[in-house]
Amino acid sequence: MRTPSYAQGIGVRYNAALMVTKRIQGTTTVGLAEKIRDIPDFPKPGVVFKDITTLLKEPEAFKLAIDDLARRFQADQIDKVVAAESRGFILGAPLAYLLGAGFVPARKLGKLPGETVHAQYTLEYGTNDVEMHIDAITAGDRVLVVDDLLATGGTVGATIELVEQLDGNVIALAFLVELEFLRGRDKLPDHRIEAVITY
Repeated sequence: MRTPSYAQGIGVRYNAALMVTKRIQGTTTVGLAEKIRDIPDFPKPGVVFKDITTLLKEPEAFKLAIDDLARRFQADQIDKVVAAESRGFILGAPLAYLLGAGFVPARKLGKLPGETVHAQYTLEYGTNDVEMHIDAITAGDRVLVVDDLLATGGTVGATIELVEQLDGNVIALAFLVELEFLRGRDKLPDHRIEAVITY
């Protein structure tokens, strides 16, 4: 198989960036927050769940959200987009495509067949683990970490740890939604954070 040259790689990124720029012209993300549905008392009493499926099902809203995120990173020469399971995959894959980057899934423990690195994060009533294949990231890769929502920062913090274990360079963090009142951003002070919608 022929290996793409550096110039070819830059060409892919340029064409993707040009496509994003053309698609975003004349559009606005104002009103996207209204497309997200609140589900009270889920997954437990007292919690209001932000259901993004009501946004994802509408083609124009989904396109606007993805285009807006891609526009923010089109000049960052991203090599890999790493997305957290599972809703992060919905955003990460099209972002990788538009940015001319590879896509890497960060999965729950036991879901990947090859040798992995893993990281653990704390939940309210215990812990959870995420893992990634050891060959998913090459040392020095410029990485964009993606998830659907930034809340307390636990999942994205563990995903960053996976990338750093493999000597990747986390350029930025991207989210569809940020819940500012949970102050997850405060746990990630050294990272650039971009979100389409904030509450």
